[in-house]
Amino acid sequence: MSHRESNGSAGMREAASNAPLDLTLLRTFLAVHRAGSFTAAARFLGLSQPTVTTQIRSLERQLGRELFARLPRGVTPTPVADGLAARIAAPLDALAAVADRGHLDETVTADPVHLAGPAELLCVRALPALATLVEQGVRLRVTTGLTDDLLDGLRQGHYDLVISTHRPRGRTLTSVPLADEEFVLVASPLWAERIGPDGDWQDRVADEGPAALRGVPLVTYAEDLPIARRYWRHVFETRLNAQAALTVPDLRGVLSAVAAGAGMSVLPRYLCQGELTAGVVVPLLAPEDPPINTGYLVQRPGAMDNPHLTLVRDRLLREARGW
Repeated sequence: MSHRESNGSAGMREAASNAPLDLTLLRTFLAVHRAGSFTAAARFLGLSQPTVTTQIRSLERQLGRELFARLPRGVTPTPVADGLAARIAAPLDALAAVADRGHLDETVTADPVHLAGPAELLCVRALPALATLVEQGVRLRVTTGLTDDLLDGLRQGHYDLVISTHRPRGRTLTSVPLADEEFVLVASPLWAERIGPDGDWQDRVADEGPAALRGVPLVTYAEDLPIARRYWRHVFETRLNAQAALTVPDLRGVLSAVAAGAGMSVLPRYLCQGELTAGVVVPLLAPEDPPINTGYLVQRPGAMDNPHLTLVRDRLLREARGW
């Protein structure tokens, strides 16, 4: 937490207790971990900020470990805190759901979890990862769209979780890295052979850069070519001066068009890995440092009274390690 407390972490380890942990302290800890600040957690719990601070310090003494480091605005969890949150979140949420309803009626179902994000990532990665939760009774309501619009909806309470293509600004939302996506410049084998006969297209593109791609139609999901422009800037170190030959607002449609011979495009590897393996599309270049974009799982502080929300969140974070 503070510099002085950090220097005293060795002392906290010596003072660690083997007594059972207090559920009240764990509930306060989980609120701080999710809210990203003592103040926001205090509002959610109906406590004063000094009380929350005192409870967190008490839990740290019991554990003998520092749980949060202070930031100019809010706090950030330590790896110890992340591990503790992963262990206690689901049991505490389930207990809270029973306590809030005031009875043990197992027929009462949790509210649907409203998940939003890019259509392609949701359909190709997220929904398959969540399928078994749906089988177990979790209800999902899924919305697709552009990241900035979805983050605005999250702030307004329309969604519970958003898969974002960038880290949201400000402290009103909490976010954790979800997965990295690598971008690949691809075309059909027919176009690749036109660029470099006898399988030499990657060598030609590496040697000549964008000049080797002159005349190849560009397929993209938006008129301003956002992914392609980033690829050109990162890999070729030049500005992309081109117009799209075909735009379709779904990267799966872009992939289908490229595979059918419409031209070239820049796509996330996760989306076209099967086509790359099958040879339906081929990479036009294999740079040592391909462009990478980190996606984030974003949640509103305080949106944690639904135990199924925690199940969805934890499942996505766990499965995304293999994406």
